[in-house]
Amino acid sequence: MQQETALSPDAAWIDQRDALQAWLAALPDDAALGFDTEFMRRNTFYPQLALIQLGWNGRYALVDPLAFPIGESLRPLIGEGNAVTVMHSASEDLEALSPLLPHGPHQLFDTQIAAAFVGMGLGISYRALVAELTGAELDKGETRSDWLQRPLTDSQRTYATLDVVYLKPVHEQLAERLAQRDRAAWHAEDCERLKQRACYREGDPQPQRTFRSASEWRPEKRALLRRVLLWRDQVARSLDRPRPWLLEDALVMNLVQQQPGSASDLEQRTRGQRALRSPQRGELLEVLQRPIDGDEVTATASIPETPQGEAKRALAAMKDYVDKCAVEQDLPAGLLCPRKVLEEYVVTEQWPEFLEGWRREVLHDGLSRLHP
Repeated sequence: MQQETALSPDAAWIDQRDALQAWLAALPDDAALGFDTEFMRRNTFYPQLALIQLGWNGRYALVDPLAFPIGESLRPLIGEGNAVTVMHSASEDLEALSPLLPHGPHQLFDTQIAAAFVGMGLGISYRALVAELTGAELDKGETRSDWLQRPLTDSQRTYATLDVVYLKPVHEQLAERLAQRDRAAWHAEDCERLKQRACYREGDPQPQRTFRSASEWRPEKRALLRRVLLWRDQVARSLDRPRPWLLEDALVMNLVQQQPGSASDLEQRTRGQRALRSPQRGELLEVLQRPIDGDEVTATASIPETPQGEAKRALAAMKDYVDKCAVEQDLPAGLLCPRKVLEEYVVTEQWPEFLEGWRREVLHDGLSRLHP
């Protein structure tokens, strides 16, 4: 039956507010609504939402977010209501939707996360998940398509519709397996965490922490690195351009280590940066040359170093413990606790936020005993 539906899925094209509201009004308040998006992110900081796909009980709709403001229509049922929004690997979709749904769907069911909890592996693709649970093979020929073009081709519309056609049977099977394993609450917690992370639009206040090679720099240099990275993030957002178009990571490191002595020196060293124009260069020169004060040093978090010696041995023991717990819980070790989280715990001596909630119950006592 599902195979026949996939051959020619009939989806309404919606480009008017009244049509969308009428389509949504036919759904029960507690509907499990298949939901997907298509967006573009080639030349911008923020993803450009290009299409929304909806599916419920054999009814499908392709909604054009370029034609009219759709947020007010989506919020009552999806953002605030009791509907379960079923999505696969939703993080980037939620980011694209955040201007419309600032807090994401009220109830999110992420099928990729659910699949990991029921023994189907970490990070399984939608295509592989559909094949495993329904036997259908999805065509991914339009993956790199231009979704901002209008009108969409028949191939694009078919491809987009198929992304929600199978969410109903996939959701039903995964929800049943989660209940059988008593993992529904854990899954809901991880979906809520995903929503919070994806919809947070303010940026990382401590971006220097990902630059591991700067971990041994002097505190003043680390503070300057943070200052430049925060400036880059703020300007990239205001211009809606990718961060590397302003400053590539390697260039950021170079400018911080060897600060330019003049505007001409900065111009020479930053040629080829596509979004860096004269006004931004002037700002950047001031950012680089302004003295670092003690408050700025204090406000700059340390950069975790690569564990060495006793810390390295403790990390290995912790990794073994996580692997053991993962086997006992029948979960992927990477879902339970990624290695980088263990490294953070070993180096900072602070319990990671990632390990709060259900993970704390499983791991805290054992890992805390192994901490050096």
